[in-house]
Amino acid sequence: MMSDTVAQSAGVQRYVEKAERMLKAHSRYVAEMRKLKFDTIAVHGLYSVQESIEKNQGSVIEPIYMSTSEAYRDSDELEAALAYLIPSWVYTRIHNPTIHYLETTLALMEGYGCDCETSALATSSGMSAVFIATEPLLVRKTGSEKMNFVATAQCYGGTYQQFSARRMQEQGIEVRWVVHAHDTEEWASLIDENTRFVYGEMPSNPGQSIFDIAGVAEVAHRAGVPLIVDSTVATPALMRPLQHGADIVVHSSSKSMTMSGFGIGGAVISRNNIVSNVDNPEMKENFAIYAKLLPFRDYGPCISPFNAGITLSELKTLRCKMEMVSRSTQKVAEFLESHPKVEQVHYLGLPSDPLHGLASKYMKLVDSEGPDGKPMNLFGHLMSFRVRGSAQDTRDVFDRFHRIFRATDLGRIKSVATIPAISTHLQQGEEARRMADVPPTLIRLCVGGEHPDDIINDLDQALAVVQ
Repeated sequence: MMSDTVAQSAGVQRYVEKAERMLKAHSRYVAEMRKLKFDTIAVHGLYSVQESIEKNQGSVIEPIYMSTSEAYRDSDELEAALAYLIPSWVYTRIHNPTIHYLETTLALMEGYGCDCETSALATSSGMSAVFIATEPLLVRKTGSEKMNFVATAQCYGGTYQQFSARRMQEQGIEVRWVVHAHDTEEWASLIDENTRFVYGEMPSNPGQSIFDIAGVAEVAHRAGVPLIVDSTVATPALMRPLQHGADIVVHSSSKSMTMSGFGIGGAVISRNNIVSNVDNPEMKENFAIYAKLLPFRDYGPCISPFNAGITLSELKTLRCKMEMVSRSTQKVAEFLESHPKVEQVHYLGLPSDPLHGLASKYMKLVDSEGPDGKPMNLFGHLMSFRVRGSAQDTRDVFDRFHRIFRATDLGRIKSVATIPAISTHLQQGEEARRMADVPPTLIRLCVGGEHPDDIINDLDQALAVVQ
């Protein structure tokens, strides 16, 4: 994305030519990395031995650049950088070397197994990622223009608030809620000529709602609009929506990607040449880079280099961690399903779950092989269960946890639980909670890295309070 307003001097042109050589070398390296296995991509990302020696004094691990801005050799390089004629990080609100390493790694991981080119943008939080992923698609041509978007009602409470309160109530952009996400025809019935995008969370927080990504992508593309998928719960280790036709993926990297809980962040990853009825060729050609250089630059929801470095470090072991917590969660879910004080368990790994078959189509541990020679189905570490009793019984169970932390968090190496109706989904109101199927007897549980037997024992003693 280069400016045509700068009359290039010989000095500026020299820097442009140097940048072109560098970009070609970068493209060759990325092409090489795309041929490697997922774990190798996660460990190395963009950071090669050559990059280490030539740019970072031989540091084996990517350094954290705790600096606000970049210095330039002369006025020509400054001019070329600020005109977007050469790749440059300029100012950490726009870019930063550590953030660059993170973004390239995310793009490679999310694009793994996909025949498309991918780009990524790291943000300060998952909510800022949702905002940046949707804002460029909601540009009005006229003040009175009608527009809408279609989204799953079963989603994180913060996403619901951003869409309902900020977009619909304050900006007058209609949100059309999909109540039965697995019904592709329901999605199709809500899309019309004024729709700008369709948005789904899969698996949803907290109810484990899912949808047929390939089917919904086909419906969206027929209407000329992109499909955006929030894949936070699955992570690229278990599901990569771009592989199945999605145009844009968003993550709260604060969650399972940064399992330690030490850093807040978000991410937007897009395929090149997304489908969109918005007349903006640059945006459609490379959505993440367009968003980074323009709206993101102007709004300023940048991730800190420190948080980017923490996330980048934890991504290196993402696959094995997601395998571990998925197996533990499966065991916990099976225990709760047989417990007399539990009315219902929502976990896609249970064969009794009505969406188990559809989930098995998409949620598979990357680069794994089961006894049948096929990739292993694993379903992450988010689940929820309904206490057989009243809202007060549910609070009593929740208050008796000894090992499980009571927190509005998920994706941690430590097991955490909350009651969504009085926490993450409180603000959206009773009617919206009913539409999203979030009753006051529901406890959301995210199983961590503890031995599952110890979490089961904690759940068992807590449920004993119910008469």
